[in-house]
Amino acid sequence: MIVNRTLDSGVRVVVKRMEGLLSVTMGVLVGTGAAYETDREDGISHFIEHMQFKGTDKYSAFQISDAFDALGAQVNAFTAKDLTCYYCKSTTDHAEEAFAMLSELFLHANFPEEEMKREKGVVLEEINMDEDSPEDLCLDMLARASFGGDNYGRNILGPAKNVRRFTRDDLFAYKEERYCPENIVVSFAGNIDPEDALRLAEKHFGGMKKTRFVQREKHVVFRTDNLFKKKPIEQAHFALGFSTVARDSEKMPAVQVMNAALGGGLSSRLFKRVREELGLAYSVYSYTTHYAETGILVVYAGVNPQKAEEAAGAVVEVIETLRRGGLTDEEFLRGREQLKSSNIFSQENTSSQMLLYGRELIYTGEIYDFERRMAEIAALTREDAEATIKGSLDLTHVAVASVGNLKKAITL
Repeated sequence: MIVNRTLDSGVRVVVKRMEGLLSVTMGVLVGTGAAYETDREDGISHFIEHMQFKGTDKYSAFQISDAFDALGAQVNAFTAKDLTCYYCKSTTDHAEEAFAMLSELFLHANFPEEEMKREKGVVLEEINMDEDSPEDLCLDMLARASFGGDNYGRNILGPAKNVRRFTRDDLFAYKEERYCPENIVVSFAGNIDPEDALRLAEKHFGGMKKTRFVQREKHVVFRTDNLFKKKPIEQAHFALGFSTVARDSEKMPAVQVMNAALGGGLSSRLFKRVREELGLAYSVYSYTTHYAETGILVVYAGVNPQKAEEAAGAVVEVIETLRRGGLTDEEFLRGREQLKSSNIFSQENTSSQMLLYGRELIYTGEIYDFERRMAEIAALTREDAEATIKGSLDLTHVAVASVGNLKKAITL
């Protein structure tokens, strides 16, 4: 059972009731993230996400975390390129108290100066940790190589210099422009009565002040830069980025099936050829990310520095073979079943459903239609998946990033 309503304040609410469970996940999603930031704001969405937990006029940071622990509830948040989400999971009998605390930290955070000083240190360490994780660093560099220095090319953490100089006024100003009722979705998934969920949403979010929210425009151009960072580490890491379809494209399911055959699992071509047959990589995979304007298909590998060029050549060989020969029937059917099962499995998880329905409402203004999605997957043919290969795996239009103890950047 799915219920959807827009409050008088402009906040949208979606409720997915999942009977037979004993828990519920509740989320507050905001349509903002790194892709909407200016150079001066770079990193502010993520820093605000941290600071939202650091106290309100009624509760200190410790009292907030203690309140969730007392309920046996879990609370967390994340920032993405175009979305920020705050969520908690509780037993059904504690849903009202848990949602009240989630609403309190979301709506009434006051960003105490002392907490800001401490949290800047935490985020700066997170930036250092990202720098020390070569796989993450490589994929961050690939985003920049693919989209440049703004929108989807931004690192979610932002540069350290920005984090150091953010002020309370900066945080409040950004929230006033981006954390607007029209840009917020409250999502419930689990064993909760829809009317109870709507009552809770109205109680806590119905009084938000209406605004004239204006969405910031993004100017997205897919680039083909090649970025390299030399680091004295044992492994070399490289990633390729290919332009692919946006998330509203009818071809997106077909791209995902094609990607499953390329590098989506242990039976994929990249895994079998580059790791199992040639022994050139411990980790090799591919995945797709789809945005409003475009998408990116990423191929990643972690390899021995002495064999980095050979491994890159093997990856290119796999891609060229796929472009020439297409998919086998077995690969197509396996990829389609994987896509189908991942959608079905997510239906059994309250956190996945909260995010799925909330994100769909933020991105499209519509309610996610599971039956339609399954019908689209079932209707896919091998020809549909093969038709996406050349458009999503163009070796003449590819971004590249590499990190490691190499003499020079990986080239194709």
